Amino acid sequence: MGIIFVRYLNISMETQKTKTKPFLHNISKSLTASLMAFDLPILIERMKHTPTWTIEELHAEVLFKSHVRQIVLTALRAGTEIESYQSDSSVTLQVIEGKIKIHTRNGSITLGQGKMLLIKEKMKYSLTTGEDTVLLLTIVKDTL
Repeated sequence: MGIIFVRYLNISMETQKTKTKPFLHNISKSLTASLMAFDLPILIERMKHTPTWTIEELHAEVLFKSHVRQIVLTALRAGTEIESYQSDSSVTLQVIEGKIKIHTRNGSITLGQGKMLLIKEKMKYSLTTGEDTVLLLTIVKDTL
């Protein structure tokens, strides 16, 4: 069995910063170093059992980061609002648990569990949660 991912990461989203240690996932030796496996239910449970879960609005853990792509597991408390965010990259939001409402200049959309949304680069958006929500955020920079 090999350890896939081990390191401490500093995460910044808006003004909040969190220091996390990702869950170590053992996989069989038949997988190469170019493959990474994550047990999302275990990671989510661990996030929800941190001492700060009841007092902080946002918990984020970077699962993968390269010069063109970043994948972040994000847990948001009910009532969280993130306003006036604009990415220079394409952003994909995939809801694992709960619901999230995304607001753009073109309107709003609510995503529930199992739903995914692609936001094209340079589109200003904000988001709100009415309940505890966990999502997978993928940011991909345009390389052209």
